[in-house]
Amino acid sequence: MPTTLKPLTQAPRPINAGARIGHVHLKVADLDRALSFYSGVLGFELMQRYGQQAAFVSAGGYHHHIGLNTWESRGGSPPPPHSTGLYHVAILYPSRAALGDALRRLARAGIELEGASDHGVSEALYLRDPDGNGLELYRDRPPEAWPRAAAGALAMVNRPLDLEALLAEAPP
Repeated sequence: MPTTLKPLTQAPRPINAGARIGHVHLKVADLDRALSFYSGVLGFELMQRYGQQAAFVSAGGYHHHIGLNTWESRGGSPPPPHSTGLYHVAILYPSRAALGDALRRLARAGIELEGASDHGVSEALYLRDPDGNGLELYRDRPPEAWPRAAAGALAMVNRPLDLEALLAEAPP
């Protein structure tokens, strides 16, 4: 049964700075196809699988960063444009070289990018997974390198990302 919360009468304090998004769970139409992309192309490790119903993948041995399931979506189609739902999942890479490696993996698999941007604070690749879920693969610049306006506020930008330079940073 849904619970309705009473409106706040005072400004809430900010969330604890240590809070993080721990994982995302995606509905997919075909579990094997999703695993071929998330593990085979992007390189996430399969941590656990429940037949054709669900799988959990991660980077570095964590229990799971991404859950994939067919519980309500087996054989389904992506949500239509102009509907609510998830815009994209952002996967943070630890370095420019690691993001370059991701770009190389995508290119080798023939995965088409929807966009590639330099935001000043980060560099990002935009694409869709086989189920139409939006993905952003990105790396952050150090906070001291973030562009700022004269008053000190962030001054993010949206410039084209030099893909050839990014590929040149990838390990062989």
